[in-house]
Amino acid sequence: MHIHFLDSELEGFIRSLEKPVIAKVLRAIDLLEMFGHQISPPHSKKVEIRLFELRIRGRQEVRIFYTFHKNEAVLLYGFVKKSKRIPKREIQTAVQKLKALDSV
Repeated sequence: MHIHFLDSELEGFIRSLEKPVIAKVLRAIDLLEMFGHQISPPHSKKVEIRLFELRIRGRQEVRIFYTFHKNEAVLLYGFVKKSKRIPKREIQTAVQKLKALDSV
């Protein structure tokens, strides 16, 4: 499955992480590319309708929201998770980016 970044903001976020975390993020993206819709926990989890999260575990917990659009996975938004639950504003940001993708 082809992977597409929605915008350069997410690429900048990934580059800003520590090197070991970047390696884990790239590994998770590779898994998404290999398995597509079949990727499952602990690597991915459904958050809302058409919105999923790549789960990067470790010293720094990273989440990258993505969706499937026109036979490819589109990476929408990423953040460093600091609490047990995903903050609502992070989900809202990802949903806004999903809506922007749908309007194109």
